[in-house]
Amino acid sequence: MAEKAEGAELSSLRIKRTNITLRQQVLDVLRNAILDFRFKPGDRLIERELCELTGVSRTSVREALRHLESEGLVHNVPNKGPIVATVTLEEAQQIYEVREALEGLAGRLFASRATDRDIDRLRAANERLEKAFETGDVRRIVAETAHFYEVFLEGCGNNLIRDMIRSLNARIVYLRATSMSRPGRSPGSLGEMTRIVEAISKRAPDAAEEACKDHVRRACSAALEMLRQRRTDGIN
Repeated sequence: MAEKAEGAELSSLRIKRTNITLRQQVLDVLRNAILDFRFKPGDRLIERELCELTGVSRTSVREALRHLESEGLVHNVPNKGPIVATVTLEEAQQIYEVREALEGLAGRLFASRATDRDIDRLRAANERLEKAFETGDVRRIVAETAHFYEVFLEGCGNNLIRDMIRSLNARIVYLRATSMSRPGRSPGSLGEMTRIVEAISKRAPDAAEEACKDHVRRACSAALEMLRQRRTDGIN
């Protein structure tokens, strides 16, 4: 890990004492370091080094790593220990196929069932996302996109769809960050999500479903392109 990660980039991992539980802080810090590629796919996650970086005990680090393993962001390799998980092209393709089916249905249901309050909340989430895109800060964009999807999944009114997508959430966020790292992807993504909001606002189920599927297909294309590039560059 140490040989791949830049010290300056990792200095922000130091845990600050707040009202949030220490366990949650450690988990959030390590998860974010993976999702914004400060820890890269295949990097070893050495407990001793993580303790030094975060300033917490080995027990806290170990608990966080176990949780990240359950999310699919960390793999425990025999005789090597925990490493940052890699998402293969095949796995990414499968995740996007599931997303396209589930999110298309969620968009249809949202447009069919939405209350005025649901639509107002989705519009507000999209406005927050627009402001994030204006900053160009990928971490903020990914965070606001996640918020948008929380509102979207609540609004569709189907708890099973929501829970199935949430079960893939960590890997979805990883792939989202991957797709957003492709030059020129951000403006297209915002336009696609705005079309989702417009279709739902008009309570047009067919248009909402297609807008959702189109967004996922385009995100898939961007993410797979970046994953292929990383494979070519020997990063992944």
